[in-house]
Amino acid sequence: AVERAKELERQGADIIDIGGESSRPFSKPISAKEELERILPVIEAVRDEVEVPISVDTYKPEVAEKALERGADMINDIMALRNEGMVEVIKEHDVPVCLMHMKGEPKNMQVKPEYENVTEEVYSFLKERVQFAVERGIAEDRIIIDPGIGFGKRTGKGIEDNCDIIAHLRELKGMGRPVLVGISQKTFIGNILGAEKGERIEGSLGAEAVAIINGADIIRCHHVLKTKRMAAVVDRIVR
Repeated sequence: AVERAKELERQGADIIDIGGESSRPFSKPISAKEELERILPVIEAVRDEVEVPISVDTYKPEVAEKALERGADMINDIMALRNEGMVEVIKEHDVPVCLMHMKGEPKNMQVKPEYENVTEEVYSFLKERVQFAVERGIAEDRIIIDPGIGFGKRTGKGIEDNCDIIAHLRELKGMGRPVLVGISQKTFIGNILGAEKGERIEGSLGAEAVAIINGADIIRCHHVLKTKRMAAVVDRIVR
């Protein structure tokens, strides 16, 4: 993990995200104890070797608390502060937090998700969560928003919620907060291309380029060097 983190930093990663619990569709939750056993040694080891900020992907306040104490710099919360106690942890440590839209939980989010208008629902949800956080004392400039590409979104059979969200990211930018998107290797890319996970790099880069054009500020990716080069060119053209 340490060598991988150092490699990502060399390739130009601005943030390194560490997670101990899978959030893939149909994945089952694990206990806070198990999650901490997985991530704390990694955080401590990586913290000593890299300069870039460390983000921890967790929705459990007890995990976030320990992770921040051990050197993490921000929290990536797929539950958007819906778990009791997370607000207090973020306030106490005064760190950035990413609030993500997800319909349901990882174990059931892809079981027939339904929307009347996906972009409107994502916008309304994130606006409410930002307001919730600010009203409880989290500084607005600490909040990042994430529409949750692939999290409880319809894909295939002529319906592609993820593409609609990427096409309308400007609406989320109107909220005045940085927008993070995680597109890399997602199922919808595979559905469009008819490609397995290892064959989705070009499709991921294409979708990420459109996301940047439409206002995305942070790209969560697997192929840092390729993504960094793509983003540099897109930024030079449109920003």
